Amino acid sequence: MPEKRFSASAIAGTFFLAAAVCAFSVPTFAVGIDTPMQLALSEIKKEELPKAAEPAKPGAEQKPAGETQTQPSSPEKPDATPEQPAQAPAATDDDGAAAQSNNPAMPNAKEGAATPQVEYDVAKLPFPVQKMRELILTAAKSGSIEALRPLIGSGDDVTMLSLTDIDGDPLAYLKSLAGDPDGHEILAILVDVLESGYVHLDAGTADELYVWPYFFAYPLDKLDAKQKVELFQIVTAGDYDEMKQFGTYVFYRLGITPKGRWRFFVTGD
Repeated sequence: MPEKRFSASAIAGTFFLAAAVCAFSVPTFAVGIDTPMQLALSEIKKEELPKAAEPAKPGAEQKPAGETQTQPSSPEKPDATPEQPAQAPAATDDDGAAAQSNNPAMPNAKEGAATPQVEYDVAKLPFPVQKMRELILTAAKSGSIEALRPLIGSGDDVTMLSLTDIDGDPLAYLKSLAGDPDGHEILAILVDVLESGYVHLDAGTADELYVWPYFFAYPLDKLDAKQKVELFQIVTAGDYDEMKQFGTYVFYRLGITPKGRWRFFVTGD
């Protein structure tokens, strides 16, 4: 019996000794197999410390770790006021240019436009237009420029005799345009103009007119040989060459409204 107790205690002591040896030998063995040793807290760099997770904002969608959270793009706000259509610039009257562009007595032959219908038959004219034409022709053939006075009218209905304002007596102004002191040249031009072909313009509008001669609205580069002869009954070949620089007829023209009002008798551009 004493021998067995000795053997048991010896065995127990051996076991505890072996356990102690193993406890101290494990870290050393771990170092030998390249396993990193645990560092003291003071040896850990600050940037290596794990960052505390920020508390999630209410309503914010949580994303798994390592996944970038993108902010939803906010819709573009509409303009405070809707875009207004571009306004056309206000009409100006620089030296009368804008006013003349709306002047019914300005040459009406537009580049690229279709050639108008030329008429010679005065029977196709409305009766008021026929009557006014006859009255002007009769006055012009009388040889007295004063015969035109009742036909020219006065006030707002006065016949336009110039592209610009005129001062004084309108008949005196007409005489000043003639090459003779009595204005016979102007009367002769009136006859030539009213005995030429005419055009009917802007039918059915407030600007509707019957105009003599038809060259007023006819492109000069489209005149045929017969029409050029008719043109030279009113102007000279030199006048024609000058007009070609403008591209349109700019000599005397006469307009009458459908109601028989003598609207204008002017020259120039």
